Amino acid sequence: MIGEGDCSTIQAWKNERPMKCGPFGDLPAVTIGESKPNCWGGKMLGPWKDGNGVDRYACLFEPDSSNGPLPLVIFLHPSLLSADTIHLTNLLHYQNIYPLSGDSKRPGFSVLAPQGLSQQHHYPVPDARGKGWDNWYRQLSPRGSVLKDDYLYRENVDASTIDHFVADQVAAGKVDTQRVFVTGWSNGGAMGLLYALNRPTIAALAVYSAPDPFGAFNDPCSQTPVKKRPADNGEVRIYNPGLPVMHVHNNCDVAGLCPNSEHLAGQLRAIGVEAEDTIINFAGQQVTQCMPSCGTNPNGDTDPSSDPLGWSLGLAHHLRWPLTWTSTMLDFFRSHPFKPRR
Repeated sequence: MIGEGDCSTIQAWKNERPMKCGPFGDLPAVTIGESKPNCWGGKMLGPWKDGNGVDRYACLFEPDSSNGPLPLVIFLHPSLLSADTIHLTNLLHYQNIYPLSGDSKRPGFSVLAPQGLSQQHHYPVPDARGKGWDNWYRQLSPRGSVLKDDYLYRENVDASTIDHFVADQVAAGKVDTQRVFVTGWSNGGAMGLLYALNRPTIAALAVYSAPDPFGAFNDPCSQTPVKKRPADNGEVRIYNPGLPVMHVHNNCDVAGLCPNSEHLAGQLRAIGVEAEDTIINFAGQQVTQCMPSCGTNPNGDTDPSSDPLGWSLGLAHHLRWPLTWTSTMLDFFRSHPFKPRR
């Protein structure tokens, strides 16, 4: 592991390096400004300065009563929105009643909702810039900064922000460390996938309508996930391939997200990741395939004129959390507490 004090002895990573695409995909996202949530009904954590010196925040929602350390669910919000998006889901409805610990006599869990930054995205307009998460710069090594080819590649600042707020709760003795889970919505789901697939302490992940964090839409530096040393810059290593993954997404989704999600599931399964891919229709019923009329490109479709149904009906699907599937996602968490992984 390389600490900050080692920077003077080596050439630090620079934005002006000759190649745009590197061993960790794209350059770090350009930050437009900090973002601060309201945390209605919860407790605001922060500010904490990330590696770029930007103030970061998170919302903490704790159950009414506690019987010792509790399971922790990390919720990552969609782009253009904030951590307060938690109130558009029904996760907090279950917070006091659902036995996520597996013990019916000890119901309850905490929810940590970090806040993303206002930054540039490799997504189509109107999502090309705004609040969100950087899942294009994929340096999420558990070791922190990585020295490669005389460059110091610093850790993704969103990943280190999530790490910080989780570590604070663990240090306070509030967290059952065998039951730390990740969920997210849209861009938050993509960041959740990238984060959890690189953090061996995460027990399981269940996300909704997430673009492929390794390549979708306008990303000029897509990569293939591998669980070994990458052969070239077209591959990126993940450090938690034993992660149980559940992805709930729509058969008709905005910008051709359904075939993009299917492509992601295939990539993960190819390297042995237990990926449960759940496709639902407008009524929330599970179906077996995507709707071709809403897009067929595995990279997604950024052109509304070529995918009008995806950018109308699919957008309506995408903008609502699947309320009837929340309990199933929690069941998935409960059945997958942390197990040592090789």
